[in-house]
Amino acid sequence: MTRRNLRAITRQPSPAISRCELTHVAREPIDYARAVAQHDAYVEALAALGLEISHLPPEPDLPDAVFVEDTAIVVDELAVITRPGAPSRRAEITSVEAALQQWRPIARITAPGTLDGGDVLQIGRTLYVGLSSRSNAEGARQLGQHLAPYGYRVEPVSVADCLHLKSAVSVIGDASLLLNPAWCDRRMFGELTCVEVDPAEPFAANVLRVNEAIIMAAAHPSTAARLHAMGLEVQLVDVSELAKAEGGVTCCSLILSG
Repeated sequence: MTRRNLRAITRQPSPAISRCELTHVAREPIDYARAVAQHDAYVEALAALGLEISHLPPEPDLPDAVFVEDTAIVVDELAVITRPGAPSRRAEITSVEAALQQWRPIARITAPGTLDGGDVLQIGRTLYVGLSSRSNAEGARQLGQHLAPYGYRVEPVSVADCLHLKSAVSVIGDASLLLNPAWCDRRMFGELTCVEVDPAEPFAANVLRVNEAIIMAAAHPSTAARLHAMGLEVQLVDVSELAKAEGGVTCCSLILSG
């Protein structure tokens, strides 16, 4: 594949992260200092892969603010600021929009649409939008309306038993996906190649592709071994504290080209 110059927008975890929104996991104590250290290591892994890092200002009163992916959909031509499905998260978008307007024109999802970036999976010029507890059909419609002038199409898909579409499926190649078939029907992705996670690692489908590398949570060694066997470069990062906040490796950064 062609190597792209990429930027990662990130934000350090909030001291209030223990009050995060939870939907499909039980609340557990979160070690804040460890969560910060894990996030720092995640950002270092991105930087080591050649990404330029842009740090958003801290949001100490917003528990989920570390999960910046949910606040915007960024393509080469445009940034679409989302309207997160959890009302407690909507204040996060202000600082994200201020940052993104340096690099992209801005569009916005408006009420009654809701959309979390974690529900949007881009493969080429197609964006699959998971209809979940956080993203609705109106949000998907508005996203399609914003992106259609640039030659993109939006395909709504069903999600079950997990927070976001990218909890269930994420990109590992130009035409290949890593998927948990219990949470997302592989038939929704047509001719794309789908590699299944190890059944004992249901959360393993959330991985972050950065050029030729795959960043993956260290909690999923069996699925990582499957990807290694395919010849993929897999880098494991410990995000165990962030996982207690229902976070994964995609949701801790907004990746944009240029």
